[in-house]
Amino acid sequence: MSANELVCLEQVEMTYGKRTVIHSLDMVLHEGECVALAGHNGAGKSTVMKLILGLISPSKGEVRLLGRQASARQSVKLRFDIGYLPEVVSLYPNLTGRETLDFYAELKQIKDRSYPELLAKVGIANAAKQRVNTYSKGMKQRLALAQALLGDPKILLFDEPTTGLDPASRQQFYDIIRELRERGATILLCTHALTELEGNVDRVVVMNQGLKVADGSLDSLRSDSGLSYRIQIKTVTDNPPDTGHEWQRIDANIYRFNCEQNEKMSLLSTLVQNPHVLDVNTYAPSLDEIYAHYLRREDV
Repeated sequence: MSANELVCLEQVEMTYGKRTVIHSLDMVLHEGECVALAGHNGAGKSTVMKLILGLISPSKGEVRLLGRQASARQSVKLRFDIGYLPEVVSLYPNLTGRETLDFYAELKQIKDRSYPELLAKVGIANAAKQRVNTYSKGMKQRLALAQALLGDPKILLFDEPTTGLDPASRQQFYDIIRELRERGATILLCTHALTELEGNVDRVVVMNQGLKVADGSLDSLRSDSGLSYRIQIKTVTDNPPDTGHEWQRIDANIYRFNCEQNEKMSLLSTLVQNPHVLDVNTYAPSLDEIYAHYLRREDV
């Protein structure tokens, strides 16, 4: 294991009876890296989480955390190094926010009970003495995030953390993620909401039916996909400039060109320098388009 590999899955397979749900998975999380594990429901994301947590053992291959095997036996020892936010948050309704953190701190054998800073970080400091059954969905999610951060764990696992949150709460969550990244936390984030990932993660692993179909930074996935870039212009004339590229009429005097990434700069230069072009805008392939591309490629 490399010195900065905190999580390593090596040729991992997971089989239930005759059904294989994870196929020969190789995946590494390096220290200080934020990685998104993306895929539809049933792609195998939650199974990967359970394997890392040591809740289940792989049928084949090996899972290592901090150089140690992530088995059910080792999971008790490793719990101090992992913070986990599950997809479905289950909290005791009659406990207050503060009592909830006391409960989880006791489980993790954390002696430091100075929570004000942690509660303030997740935005519920003023609700610390309120019972959980009075909390909104977003407040419960923030409290669950606070328990995951108890003890400043080296590895953080978040399973669909923004499901059911309103746009403001989602943005606040990613603000916290950004702060954690800046502090060097190692994060695995399971999600199917790809549009949230731009600027928030270092790398994306795409899974489909238990197979890893892509692994890289968003820029590299966008580049490797070969999907067309779109350049939209507004002109003073009734026809677009002759550039040799395919174009579509979007509206009166508004046209859209499609081009490959390696053609983008030269086409942009040609259009910008044309005196009949009033306005130029570029559109990279969206994350949803990139995601769909890799799923289609695997299905072929």
